[in-house]
Amino acid sequence: MATFWTYDYACSLHEEWTFLLQSRWSKMKSLYIVTRYIPFIFLATDLYLYFTPNENTDKCRELENIESGLGIVLVIVSETFFILRTYVLWNRNRILLAAMVCTSFIFIAISFSVTFDSTTTYATSTIPGITGCSRSSSSFQSFVPFLLLSVFQMGLMILTLIRAVQNWRMNSSRMYGVLVSHNISYYACGFVLSVTNILISLLLQDPPYQIVLYDFQFIILVILATRMHLHLWEVNRHPNDTTSTLVPMSNMSFANDAVPLTDHFV
Repeated sequence: MATFWTYDYACSLHEEWTFLLQSRWSKMKSLYIVTRYIPFIFLATDLYLYFTPNENTDKCRELENIESGLGIVLVIVSETFFILRTYVLWNRNRILLAAMVCTSFIFIAISFSVTFDSTTTYATSTIPGITGCSRSSSSFQSFVPFLLLSVFQMGLMILTLIRAVQNWRMNSSRMYGVLVSHNISYYACGFVLSVTNILISLLLQDPPYQIVLYDFQFIILVILATRMHLHLWEVNRHPNDTTSTLVPMSNMSFANDAVPLTDHFV
């Protein structure tokens, strides 16, 4: 995963630095930077956990908890992009935003309580080439965070589809189309990965193999969120002059209703 992440970072380096240097500072830009660079800490912890010889099970548990916590943070910041996008698509409906935020907080609390399960035990890995810590047993409930994430993503995807059906005749702008397609693609990919991790956790009996795709999902969600944000910024920089103005989005602002959405959102 470290190689995959490094390759993706190198491929998008020029586009990313163009965005960082030319876009103005905003909450969304800060969110992008946090989302983009936390994976370096996450992957460094992951490599240290699995490749540094360690027979101290307490230290293994501590490192695993740090890595798991960072993984949940990655999911939170990635999902925040699309919670805000759904909020935009629904014309800044504050009731909907409150419902999404409250639901996410409940799911996060449950995920943390399940992830930091003290009953999980660790031992030196028996997998060839892996010399560090490895789970020797795990809780049956380890799939619960992915179950909650899949339910949450499915709910947001349904909200996006409902809004797209309601507005498909009224809003034909390129920006609106990009927002809708990004949301659906992100949620669909996240849902498939979550279901895959659930099935692997339930079907495979060996604890080290039950978590084999956990890191993959965390990194893929970050890549999708950041790349889609860069694409949205590029669309905003080069709008199609023949498209109509997006009325709901033009009224969107996090700070001042007189400022267009795109000044804050991208």
